[in-house]
Amino acid sequence: MAFHPQTKYDAPRSEINMIPLIDVMLVLLIIFIIAAPLLTHAVRIDLPVADSAATNMRPETIQLGIKAGGQFLWNGKPVEEAELEMLMREAAGHAPLPELHLQVDATTPYEFVARTMARASRAGLEKIGFVSKPEGQAR
Repeated sequence: MAFHPQTKYDAPRSEINMIPLIDVMLVLLIIFIIAAPLLTHAVRIDLPVADSAATNMRPETIQLGIKAGGQFLWNGKPVEEAELEMLMREAAGHAPLPELHLQVDATTPYEFVARTMARASRAGLEKIGFVSKPEGQAR
């Protein structure tokens, strides 16, 4: 047997003892393996069966076109400015609340679009969207 004499000038070793870390990880692994099936426990309930049709609560969509000259088209039909507010208020009274899709001509001034959106908001139409063509399509 060979003994190495230790001197008082030996540097301390800076090694991490991995055995306690491995022991803790194995204990945690066993706990999770045992606890995982307990978390997925489900209660079985026999629900009654009904012969009713599913209700389709999709909101109606309203197509509102604005031409460059300030003319309005309500679902493809020309309407006057005064009639437009009445139609918007009537549509806002429906349940579920309809969606307003704006189809605006490319040369329409922003003023017409902003006024129309403000009218729709005052009438109670909250869902407003813009309809556009994909970039590759011709006008």
